[in-house]
Amino acid sequence: MRIIVSIVLIFLFNQSLLANNSISSQVDRLHQYSGHWVSSEHADTDSVAEFPAIKMNNISTMHNQSMQVEVLQYQNGRYIPMLTELIGYDSKSDKIIALGQNQQGIIFKGKGRFSSDTKWTMQDVDMLGDFYLAVEFDFQSPTNVLLEGFDDAGKGLWKTRYIKANPQDKNIGIQLVSVHQQMLKDPAATLRELGRMGYSYVETFVYDKGTFYGMSPTEFRHLVEANSMQFLGSMTFHDLPAAEEWQSALQWWSNTIDDHVAAGVKYLTTSNNQLKSVTTKAELKRYSDYYNAIGKLCRDKGITFAFHNHADEFALIEGVRIYDYFLQNTHPEYVYYQADIYWMHVAGVNPVDYFKKHPDRFLSWHIKDYKELGASGKIDWLTLFNHPEFAVPKYMVAEVEDYSYPPMYSVQLAWEYLYYKILE
Repeated sequence: MRIIVSIVLIFLFNQSLLANNSISSQVDRLHQYSGHWVSSEHADTDSVAEFPAIKMNNISTMHNQSMQVEVLQYQNGRYIPMLTELIGYDSKSDKIIALGQNQQGIIFKGKGRFSSDTKWTMQDVDMLGDFYLAVEFDFQSPTNVLLEGFDDAGKGLWKTRYIKANPQDKNIGIQLVSVHQQMLKDPAATLRELGRMGYSYVETFVYDKGTFYGMSPTEFRHLVEANSMQFLGSMTFHDLPAAEEWQSALQWWSNTIDDHVAAGVKYLTTSNNQLKSVTTKAELKRYSDYYNAIGKLCRDKGITFAFHNHADEFALIEGVRIYDYFLQNTHPEYVYYQADIYWMHVAGVNPVDYFKKHPDRFLSWHIKDYKELGASGKIDWLTLFNHPEFAVPKYMVAEVEDYSYPPMYSVQLAWEYLYYKILE
């Protein structure tokens, strides 16, 4: 389809420029260590036991310049504290500084730095100035870090592998276009990372001839579920057909919906990149009829259909705003809406006005920003999520389109922003 090809090319171009971005500052590199972690069964595997031997909670503070670290050990059926630390970046020395205390009451201090995006070394001394421990950190992925401790002669003392295990209790979804190149290269590894980061479900946009990333609907569903997430949403595209092709287009949608039912998807969305060419309300009426027909097919098969906006929907046609026309001329039982907050902001409209006027029409929000989520300061997310006159919709989908960091780092920041700053 022309729409999906153009979208894919845009994102491939953007991500090809940005995917090689390094994590350049010591502060950003240190932030990789934030989150909830558990030890693997042993250092040579990333498999995690039902009750991991160690849990570690690293909470970022001071605008991500430092973090409070609590390490707990499983003993006699419960987790007890074994170590507490404050680790932070010191701007004067350009080093990472730590101050901690262990179970034995020994207080130690350390300093070190990252030598690359993924390699971090620290050397600790006790409060008498005597050598305490040297530790090397190897971030083998954003959710997999190997720690090794050494004595003062450089002899290895222990190894521990930590796997990120952020909570999934706030039902945050991720639009997989945010990590499109990674999904094309290795979908299993990418989904594993997203599940560990704390995402609860995924939304795709790559349905093609009955497949998702080259997998059958059930294969892809099982892969998502194997990584502790659900496959709940899909963006799917098929241009408005000519009159003589109407039935064949609806047959395409019927087959597509069947594939999504097999995949366990709860909702389908579509968008429209042809609106710049529309000049009359009669054309808008054809689109409304098309969306009503698709929505009815979805409803009959147990899936919800929603229309996803960009900025073009807020242009005027014969004195009527396109988006308003669609809301008024699509059947509320067949057609819901997925509000892309960012594109509403770009178009200069206030999403609050729509959510107040049409409180029952919005199934989902796409939550993205001009940079990583929350970084631009241009969108008042707190007001949107805590407004007294409408409820947050059932499906909240994080999306990143503009990257300051490698995409996997950026989507972790998006989850953190929603989990810790917005959904408190």
